[in-house]
Amino acid sequence: MVQDSAALFTHPAPAGAVIGVSVAMKSTLSILRVVFAVIAIQATFCGSALARDSTTVMSEVLDSHSPAELYPGADRIEPPEGDFHAARVYRGEEQLGLLFLNSSVVNSVGYSGKPIHVLVGLDNDGVIRTARLIEHSEPIVLIGIPESRITPLIDKFLGTDLTEVARTVNTEQPFDAISGATVTIRVIDDSIVRSGIKVARHYGLGGLESRQAGPKATIDADKMAVKSWPTLLAEGSLGQLTITLEKVNQAFIDSGDEEAMKHPEEGPPDDLFIDMYAAQVSVPSIGLSLLGEAEYRNLQNALKPGQQAILLAGRGLYSFKGSGYVRGGIFDRFEIVQGDDAIRLTDLDHKRLRQVYAADAPEDLREVDLFMIPEGATLNPARPWHVQLLVSRETGPRDKSFVTFNLDYQIPEAYLKIEAPPPAPETSFFNPGPDAPLWQKLWAEKSTETFVLLAALLLLSGIFFFQNSIVRNSRLTKRLRVAYLLFTLFVLGFYANAQLSVVNILTVFSALISGFSWEYFLMEPLIFVLWGGVFAGLLFWGRGAYCGWLCPYGAMQELLNGLAKWVKVPQITLPWGLHERLWSLKYLIFLVLFGVSLHSLSMAERLAEIEPFKTTIILKFVRDWPYVVFAVALLIPCLFIERFYCRYLCPLGAALAIPARMRMFAWLKRYRQCGNPCQVCYKECMVQAIHPEGDINVNECLYCLHCQERYYDDQVCPVCVKQRERDERRSMIASDKTEAQGRAILEELRSKKT
Repeated sequence: MVQDSAALFTHPAPAGAVIGVSVAMKSTLSILRVVFAVIAIQATFCGSALARDSTTVMSEVLDSHSPAELYPGADRIEPPEGDFHAARVYRGEEQLGLLFLNSSVVNSVGYSGKPIHVLVGLDNDGVIRTARLIEHSEPIVLIGIPESRITPLIDKFLGTDLTEVARTVNTEQPFDAISGATVTIRVIDDSIVRSGIKVARHYGLGGLESRQAGPKATIDADKMAVKSWPTLLAEGSLGQLTITLEKVNQAFIDSGDEEAMKHPEEGPPDDLFIDMYAAQVSVPSIGLSLLGEAEYRNLQNALKPGQQAILLAGRGLYSFKGSGYVRGGIFDRFEIVQGDDAIRLTDLDHKRLRQVYAADAPEDLREVDLFMIPEGATLNPARPWHVQLLVSRETGPRDKSFVTFNLDYQIPEAYLKIEAPPPAPETSFFNPGPDAPLWQKLWAEKSTETFVLLAALLLLSGIFFFQNSIVRNSRLTKRLRVAYLLFTLFVLGFYANAQLSVVNILTVFSALISGFSWEYFLMEPLIFVLWGGVFAGLLFWGRGAYCGWLCPYGAMQELLNGLAKWVKVPQITLPWGLHERLWSLKYLIFLVLFGVSLHSLSMAERLAEIEPFKTTIILKFVRDWPYVVFAVALLIPCLFIERFYCRYLCPLGAALAIPARMRMFAWLKRYRQCGNPCQVCYKECMVQAIHPEGDINVNECLYCLHCQERYYDDQVCPVCVKQRERDERRSMIASDKTEAQGRAILEELRSKKT
């Protein structure tokens, strides 16, 4: 039945219908261009709605609110000043305190990769008088937790005496700054407290003094003795936190949470809840003892100069890792705290280990995990730190209570030494110094991948420039294309995560109207280089250079369809009229996303999940099941309709097709007979980008070069077939004439002899 339908669908449309559809399509594109232009003009008036840095946000908040709205009893606020961009607050001539954004003081980046801006006000005694969420781009919060639930959590900080908190933190005692169940809420709470303490110290509020820089100590790399587990524990190289059921139940009782008290941990009081260990394995002796020589060498090769690594291990009923990091990438049950700074670890910094190698180590450790302190965070080896362990308890279908425990740690002095600062190293672009911009360091780190991508772009350019010679060998063309698609999917996609997205376009446009900075876009070298190649390709070949050859998701679709054809899965060809009308869907999707981005870029980013690229290519299907189901549902049609998503739904393809109309060259050759009477290319085009009358729609063409193979195929193309037959006839006539002339000469020679 499917085959019959396919045969019916491949029948050319009547000429009148084709003309009507073409006119309608041209009208639609004209309307879309007008709408796009109107939206672009409108965008110049919408820049203030886009994401801004903390300085801009602070200025806007002060301009749009009265002093009394921002700080109780205030009638005047001075302009922000200093490194923390703090504003002095007055009532008459009396200074009441300071206002600042948490994001100006500490790292407050959440799931979205953008800062969460919270306005904090301190009085002269270091007490919080203002705490207000100003702006965030957290899709998890926006989807899962309404702001009406966030506000009360932030309001709990009003009246908190940060001088008391700072002294508590100084003595390494637990401080519970957790008020919610998500990492985002934890970032908000933690950044309020730590930014407030830093500002209070800086300005001397409540008698706090500025913290002096820690001792200039480094790890002594010469001490590499391998020691047993008991020895490491005894000398303090291995920290331990032991919590029994009785201890954890008592902690919830002490918290005063009545609901939590109703759900105690069941079992004998002395049963082990968790026995947790921590060690700084970037110290040679400690690392060799716990990791073994091979794993320690691997760690040393991975660590940057000055970067630290820790090992966490545990046994008992409770997991210090949990499962939240699988979904969000952030370990939400613990963080590393040193002084006023907190370090949150992600799965990018993590490696699971099978065992510890120290002699006499416990055999029942259920978790052994290695973590590298991420770049941008600092763990001073000369100062103590602790692991703050978050223990949750469900108190209802959606409610939880929390308590925290601290695992204290400090490297024994025997492993440290005081060193004079080393001379400044020689620097270059590929070996940037410590003061080099972050983007330059990233380019140096990814120089190999960048050169591979540049070589791939050069190869693709060569294929296109010499396509007339290449396509004459159909087998070579097919093998070359399949090999390139495999490279795109597995190297550019799964390995390098170099998958472009419509979000990139929306972000660039937002930056253009709100303050463009090259540094932000240089942070990802492969994406930057790939976009450079795409823009060049648009001028020469249109959308097809990227969509047809460099898009990992497009390569996945085409390769899956090739496998489907190989196992004889029936293919469906949509009627031309329906197919042409479905083209407009992707343009409408792009325009909707573009329009939404002018109001809220974060909302547009959430709606851009219509692109399955993140789920399939970036996260490799390791995501919440609704996203995986959606991604699989979009892949299934491509088994029957080649490049289904590219044809009808891809907003990125639509965004590239619009400027691609400016391309300077028409590289794809056509005969006058294409379309009338010949319909070969029209029927064989994998995405039906060729009109029944023979014209190629460059907005839809993926530049697979199949039509160019047919252009030179003297076994299929009617023009080439006629030319071949004509040449064969001429050859035969010439051969007959030559043969006749030969016979005449022979006859003449015979007659002369006689």
